[in-house]
Amino acid sequence: MTTTATTAPTAPAYRVGTTPARRWPLARHSLALARRALVKTRRNPGELADAVILPVVFLVLFVYLFGGAVAGSTQEYLQYLFPGILVLTTVLTGQVATGLSIVQDMKRGVFDRFRSMPVPRAAMLLGSVLADAVHYVIALAVLFGVGYALGFRVETGLLPALAACGLAIVLGFSLCWLTVLVAVLLRDEIMVSTVGFLLPFPLVFGTGLAAPVETMPGWLQAWAGVNPVSRAIEASQGLLLGGPVAGPVTATLLWSAAFLAVFGTAAVVAYRRVV
Repeated sequence: MTTTATTAPTAPAYRVGTTPARRWPLARHSLALARRALVKTRRNPGELADAVILPVVFLVLFVYLFGGAVAGSTQEYLQYLFPGILVLTTVLTGQVATGLSIVQDMKRGVFDRFRSMPVPRAAMLLGSVLADAVHYVIALAVLFGVGYALGFRVETGLLPALAACGLAIVLGFSLCWLTVLVAVLLRDEIMVSTVGFLLPFPLVFGTGLAAPVETMPGWLQAWAGVNPVSRAIEASQGLLLGGPVAGPVTATLLWSAAFLAVFGTAAVVAYRRVV
């Protein structure tokens, strides 16, 4: 009498303590940390207040204080001013929250806990910046709502208007890494708030945002001529109101790539050395 032996199927062999490798670790972890930052914002909406309220304050203040003197009427000035405020929303008002969030997480030991996990170092910073890109979208939506209530109208169409918003977000995302670098180096909430708010001022107000460049002193006209934010405002005006678009858009994208390469790399290198 014979017996037949059956062999059970063997399971895939993994070494103890290891898991199968997953692709795109930087992207996956960055998105997970961005989601965490957005959850924090949902539980503490005050963190979003500056990015949403300040552009609206600038818009209303400039229109009703300077509209009659600069353009002859508030309605004409609103059409002129709005594209610049669109760029200001991402370049100036959304920067400080990013730095403060990073400093707070560093002081509370959150990043130290992440360092004990298989998380790329760059993901800890990139997650915060990606969350701020979502904040920009919310701030721009509020700005358009207030602008339309005041009487602003897009003169080109929906797709160019969305392109103007996308271009402003790209520039804000790239310049945001300057604030990240400051936060990593200083690691102090007060200093980050002060420096992060003041650093973009020459970029934002050394432009034709509030008045035509031709009315400015010669030295300020020279600065506005080389200022990358001036190109972004020109692109926004062309996309929202009509006018030259290709040159300003190309220049803005090139400047954004340069800012991202320089400030992003410097921020990641500084973070690795500090922590």
